[in-house]
Amino acid sequence: MEDKHLKEIKIDSKIAFEGNFLKVQSDTVRLPDGTRASREYIRHPGAVVILPLFDDNSVLLERQFRYPLNRVFIEFPAGKIDLGESSLVTAKRELEEETGYTASDWTFICTIHNAIAYSDEHLDIYVARGLRAGIAKLDEGEFLETFKAPITDVLTWVREGKITDVKTIIGIFWLDKICTHAWK
Repeated sequence: MEDKHLKEIKIDSKIAFEGNFLKVQSDTVRLPDGTRASREYIRHPGAVVILPLFDDNSVLLERQFRYPLNRVFIEFPAGKIDLGESSLVTAKRELEEETGYTASDWTFICTIHNAIAYSDEHLDIYVARGLRAGIAKLDEGEFLETFKAPITDVLTWVREGKITDVKTIIGIFWLDKICTHAWK
């Protein structure tokens, strides 16, 4: 597929804001028609999403308060990839830190870009099977609770608008496909 006629070329770039976790980049680009435009976007190191699947086809979920939207969300465990860390290592670390669970079987599903208009963030999605309970090791300032639910309930919560987190919606759709069609 030839996409050169759509490409924007970076002319200039600067950091507009740099916080503890995120950076906002401000670039000047040349558009395909030769005119200039500005592009502001969030730089993110990437993250993982873990779909913890029990043998009975139920899943492990979290309830966590998310400040930007001022409410508690139901989500799959997830976390930021640390510098120099592979996404699988991050997934294993985050599952244990947030939930206390470890898994003996890991399957990479896909990579998603959840906010392509204003961020370079990507999320690598993994299914974790062979779950064993343990003790959570939450980061300082991290508060959440975990619970187990059948896939059918989670799908219902998506339809009812009780789950709106994009990584969780995509994850449960994948698990429904995996469990319904014996896909591995």
